[in-house]
Amino acid sequence: MKYSEAKSGRVFVLRLEDGDVVHEVIESFARKQGIMAASMIVLGGADAGSTIVTGPEQGRAPIIVPKTRVLDNVHEVAGTGTLFPDEAGTPVLHLHMACGRGGSTITGCVRNGVRVWHVMEVILYELLDSTGKRKKDRATGFDLLVP
Repeated sequence: MKYSEAKSGRVFVLRLEDGDVVHEVIESFARKQGIMAASMIVLGGADAGSTIVTGPEQGRAPIIVPKTRVLDNVHEVAGTGTLFPDEAGTPVLHLHMACGRGGSTITGCVRNGVRVWHVMEVILYELLDSTGKRKKDRATGFDLLVP
């Protein structure tokens, strides 16, 4: 385990609107507000046609290939995520959602394009004095958080 310490900053309440692409809107908001690190909770609706990353094609393969799923209909969502700068200093969102409809749920990362269905609410908690950064890991290809 690796860790660092941060302090609580501002708290923002966001309402994303119909058709917004979740990661694009949150990252844009962070840049405009000067937010470099944050945690958040999210709830609302994801639109049909949204793409969610549901894991790797094979768990321990030498090359990790993401497995994606396109939502076939509107889904209710609940999610949590973090925002930290990449090596260029740009805030990058890492957000996972559980997307449910009827008796089934799909859980995964929003990085490939989850669109809002009517409304999605975000409570964003800014983290101050954070040393966390996302750095490319050669072994996995992931942009891993380095605290």
